[in-house]
Amino acid sequence: MKRRLFFIVFFVASLTTFSQEKKQEQLVKEGWNFGALPAVTFDTDLGLQYGGLLNFYHYGDGSRYPSYDHSLYLEVSRYTKGSGVYRFYYDSDRLFKGLQTSMDLSFLTDQAYDFYGFNGFDAVYNKAWIDDEADEYISRVFYKYDRKLFRWKIDFQGKLSGNNWRWIAGLNWLNFDIKSVDVDKLNKGKEGEDLLPDVDGLYDKYVDWGIFSAEEADGGFVPTFKGGIVLDTRDNKPSPMKGVWSEAVVVVAPEILGAESAFAKLSLTHRQYFTLVPDDLSLACRLVYQTTLAGDVPYYYQSQFITSVMKGSTSEGLGGSKTLRGIRRNRVIGDGFFFGNVELRWKFARFRLLNNNFYLGLNGFTDFGRVTNKIEFNNPLSVTTSSVRYTEYFEHDAEKMHFSFGTGIRVAMNENFIIAIDYGRATDKRDGESGLYTGLNYLF
Repeated sequence: MKRRLFFIVFFVASLTTFSQEKKQEQLVKEGWNFGALPAVTFDTDLGLQYGGLLNFYHYGDGSRYPSYDHSLYLEVSRYTKGSGVYRFYYDSDRLFKGLQTSMDLSFLTDQAYDFYGFNGFDAVYNKAWIDDEADEYISRVFYKYDRKLFRWKIDFQGKLSGNNWRWIAGLNWLNFDIKSVDVDKLNKGKEGEDLLPDVDGLYDKYVDWGIFSAEEADGGFVPTFKGGIVLDTRDNKPSPMKGVWSEAVVVVAPEILGAESAFAKLSLTHRQYFTLVPDDLSLACRLVYQTTLAGDVPYYYQSQFITSVMKGSTSEGLGGSKTLRGIRRNRVIGDGFFFGNVELRWKFARFRLLNNNFYLGLNGFTDFGRVTNKIEFNNPLSVTTSSVRYTEYFEHDAEKMHFSFGTGIRVAMNENFIIAIDYGRATDKRDGESGLYTGLNYLF
């Protein structure tokens, strides 16, 4: 069984007084400020995770507070058996006059990346196969493969009309290196029942069955251009209380730049924020539709969730911390999909600590989504010739809406550095049971 221990320590640097008066005037921050979040977790298969993150903000002379001039984010964390996150992210509307500039440089190594097949419920998920106490147990990493992802992306936004309409343009270079889970490496230091059996996982079966072509089975290079428009009337970017944030984005991957196959995708996102109690209580909604416009998309890119701004080290799903919380990561993968999130956000306490402004928040949420355009592939199994095997892996036209619900807490410093903890539960056992997520920022 997997065991996870989460230890979160929050550090801030500065001096002054502490006040618990909820409605007092906030301190105006100037110059540099930072937040840090070290986290330690333990996973039976991946080992001990160690590392942390730093987020530096520069507020200039403070005249725009809580808006910042520059944000620099650095994250380094590793598991003792090889998985890790190495990321640098920069965001500013002052680097180039009239432009919002963001740049991400990341190397993500995941020795147990989730893979459940395609098209949501059409791909059968058997919990007993990964439960080492069940009679049908195969392996805890049966629904996994080893993935290394290098990512470099740079995005620009500029004004189109007034202060609310903007254009988007960007470049994104992704290189995927994929292989079977290295069971021997994960078994180092284990003995007895903790040892992972050396058996084929779902990824290996898809390779053997020819669902993954020989060309794309081990990953590949995906260079993309991005363009679109944004309507943004939010009153505050990190934690809006009112306004709209909507965007239409097209991503194109041309073969001329080295992509294994050319394709184009469209993403439409609408986010809206409603004030229920001024300063304290709001309702936030997000609706997303993403689909393929043309070409053949490699299977390893289909989990990418396209957006104008990355809110964390990954932007993937459906399922997991960034899309459908409580549902297993990448459970819902299709050539097109729709999903939504509805959150009630309550900022129930405000105070000053160590010369910084803080608030505490509590969220309640529901998430939902489904595949709208299925991935087509040649299935080597047949209901008539091998019905038992077929029904173990595939269920025809089973896809429907996936739902989850849950709650979360937020600890925010100076309106921008926001520690997030969310716990979600799936409503259908075919999606798993629950998930606990720690990180930064509101989901949207």
